[in-house]
Amino acid sequence: MTTAESADRSGVVIVGSVTADVTTFSQRLPARGETILGDQFTLLLGGKGANQAVASGLAGAGTSFVGCVGDDLFRDMIVTGLTDAGVDLTHLRTVPGPTGIAHIRVDASAQNDIVMVPLANAHLSTEQIDAALAALAPTTSVLLTQLETPAALTRHIATRGREYGMTVVLDPAPAAPLEPEVWRTIDIVTPNETEASLLTGIEVTDVASAERAGQWLRDQGVGAAVITLAERGSVVITDEGTTVVPPIPVEAVDTTAAGDAYAGYLGAALAAGLDLAAATRLASAAGAITVTRQGASPSLPRRDEVDALLASAS
Repeated sequence: MTTAESADRSGVVIVGSVTADVTTFSQRLPARGETILGDQFTLLLGGKGANQAVASGLAGAGTSFVGCVGDDLFRDMIVTGLTDAGVDLTHLRTVPGPTGIAHIRVDASAQNDIVMVPLANAHLSTEQIDAALAALAPTTSVLLTQLETPAALTRHIATRGREYGMTVVLDPAPAAPLEPEVWRTIDIVTPNETEASLLTGIEVTDVASAERAGQWLRDQGVGAAVITLAERGSVVITDEGTTVVPPIPVEAVDTTAAGDAYAGYLGAALAAGLDLAAATRLASAAGAITVTRQGASPSLPRRDEVDALLASAS
């Protein structure tokens, strides 16, 4: 491959979910069977795949999104939100029926819980994925995916990405058991501490336990593991050893989409040629800004904001 051809493959493709996010904010979350009064409500573009696409686009990467949206009243909101972030929607398919929905509850401590109903996302097919990746391969070097798409497709997505020479990054959320063969198709996996604990059976509470969990993932065939520990930073486990990327202290308001900001900026940085440690630092700054704002896609930062935070923290 020539240098010119390499430079042309600086794009990122996200294969994943898109939802309309219905979010309520309240001082605390209700107990089982309890009704409480909330403080605020939002209806916005969301879904882990779409959020990652927006983050990658805002980071400055040429970004394409592969997914499915319904033909209901939420479609225009989703198309507008993705387009405004510079995301190419050539491979977003409109299917009959409702768009995916996520119901998010956020309390005063910035913690949240989420119920995601796939709906249109369940229509994502191998044929759609194959056509999209074949078309994008000449211009794309990084593929991001998550686990909000049908589980049976995860191996197919990753395998196809590998066949086209893309770096395959899996954000394993929501965490779910994967077939052993799937791990061997993943170049980089980016769980948070809860997801890493569920996937590996190792309780992740600190850097040492994150390193053990990361090594477990690498033993399954993953190229590298990046485990995020919220306010304790990130732990990067590769062939060369373990690197701890320190956190950037901020005042958290809402942690929704922080992982998506992280993944999108990580993918964009890798596609731009940064090494994994440098890409992780950029991703950490993007995640830090995101938790200081309410909502999913509206909280995702622009590249100049991320660069400014990194400069101030150095």
